[in-house]
Amino acid sequence: MSAAPVLSPSPLASLREIARTTIGPSELLAPSALVVLLVVAAVAEPNVLSVSGLTLLLSSAIPLVFAALSQMCLIMLGDIDLGTGFFIGLTSTVAAVFLDERPLVAVIIFVLLVAGYAAAGALVQIRQIPALIVTLGASFIWLGIGLTILPVPGGHVPQWLIKAMAIHTPVIPYPLLLAAAAAGLAYLLMIRMPYSAVLRGFGSNSEALSRGGWSAVRVRITAYALAAVFGILGGLATAGIIASGDTQASANYTLLAIAATILGGGRFTGGRAVPLGAVVGALAISVAGSVLALIGITSNFQTGVQGLILIAVLAGRVITDRSRSRA
Repeated sequence: MSAAPVLSPSPLASLREIARTTIGPSELLAPSALVVLLVVAAVAEPNVLSVSGLTLLLSSAIPLVFAALSQMCLIMLGDIDLGTGFFIGLTSTVAAVFLDERPLVAVIIFVLLVAGYAAAGALVQIRQIPALIVTLGASFIWLGIGLTILPVPGGHVPQWLIKAMAIHTPVIPYPLLLAAAAAGLAYLLMIRMPYSAVLRGFGSNSEALSRGGWSAVRVRITAYALAAVFGILGGLATAGIIASGDTQASANYTLLAIAATILGGGRFTGGRAVPLGAVVGALAISVAGSVLALIGITSNFQTGVQGLILIAVLAGRVITDRSRSRA
């Protein structure tokens, strides 16, 4: 992607450039994988495709959806966040301990956590420390704070949050509505807003942006703060679903969120934000575990088989990207 379209003063021109450069065969891999998994699930258990069946199948995917969107904010810059899982776990403990009886304290902690993420982004840019190192160190901070607040799983999650994650809708499964809302919010923040073009452009050509007068520090602070916001939403969703706080419940979300973002059309080199793709990728990865259980694969082998599925799909992504680049 060239620098000129990214910095276009016209939002309409930017959107046209986004459509031209981000929609292609590789972005169809995530929905294709999801459809295949749902077909396999329906063959194993026909009731899966009912509204209640899909609700049950997809309900646990919502925290991973927010984790993927959080990860996408950094992958868009060419960074990777190794603390996503523990950060979501930390926010779930904050929700379980403070949100019900001391909501103001919970809000203050959430604001401080966003500020902490923003500070990490500033540190990466100002001191030129690799994001992998900064976020890895931050992951231990999030884990330590979470275990200090709530050493063992528990707490008291507000009833309104539990009920908000357990709504039953008659026509469209509620988790799909939540996933669509999350994708819409991410689209608004990372595609539609004028400054979002600068965020994406930073991942493509940071030097051009700097020469054009845009602050690289501000770009990273903004992207990292957005990542924290989506992480907090993921933590609230986790607390509402499991009705408790648990710092380590979402530890595996870090790698799964990276896989979902790349599966959905993101690139490790940065410069691309595909919110809907990341959301669908997260749904597909989450459904994969349930499908493996439905077809009789024991839990001892599920992680390995899930990994093989991801490798196959991501290999297909590489092939389609190479084919498109040669065309």
